[in-house]
Amino acid sequence: MRLVVPHHLHHVSHGKLTPNPSLHKPHSPTHSLSPKTQLHTDAGDIKLEIFCEAVPQTAENFLALCASGAYNHTPIHRLIPGFILQTGSPATDPKSKSSVSIYTNTNNNTSTSPFFPDEIRPTLRHNARGVVSMANKGPNTNGSQFFITFAPAPHLDGRNTVFGRVIQGAGDDGDGDGDVLGRLERVEVDGKGRPRGRVVVKGVTVHANPLAG
Repeated sequence: MRLVVPHHLHHVSHGKLTPNPSLHKPHSPTHSLSPKTQLHTDAGDIKLEIFCEAVPQTAENFLALCASGAYNHTPIHRLIPGFILQTGSPATDPKSKSSVSIYTNTNNNTSTSPFFPDEIRPTLRHNARGVVSMANKGPNTNGSQFFITFAPAPHLDGRNTVFGRVIQGAGDDGDGDGDVLGRLERVEVDGKGRPRGRVVVKGVTVHANPLAG
């Protein structure tokens, strides 16, 4: 699953960009259902707030996959400094090109498409470092893959479903664990943004899922 890289980043010296701590935090919509998840990565933990009320189908899929262990040991297979980190393909896929969802139906040993529709909301934008959004292959092709922005990416507004934000691990939250996003942004990558060493989401902890059961 590919994202359009901004033109000014095509010639970035990958793995050597210093993140800008002055970038403002992503906006959080006002609602009562805001479960938190903790991504346990090789670089440290990243805590996310999930926007359940704004994008219920996307949130339900993500939280259910987290709870089922679907993201355990999934590679962070794309890291583009100044743009995004991408993950979420099943750990069993060596090329990190596939995607799954809880909406996949299996009949007579034949699986239907794993994709589900976009939930684009004008108020949820890629306007900050730490925005969490769905990766896709085009309109209405959401599954398990998602990305986190390293910087504002307004050209993705209207194309990708924003469903959460980083609330801990971005370096500006006063947490002693520091800037996990910054450490990931500095991982050495090749010319296509692929980490030269294996970097994974080791597991996910879900805190108080209001959509469960």
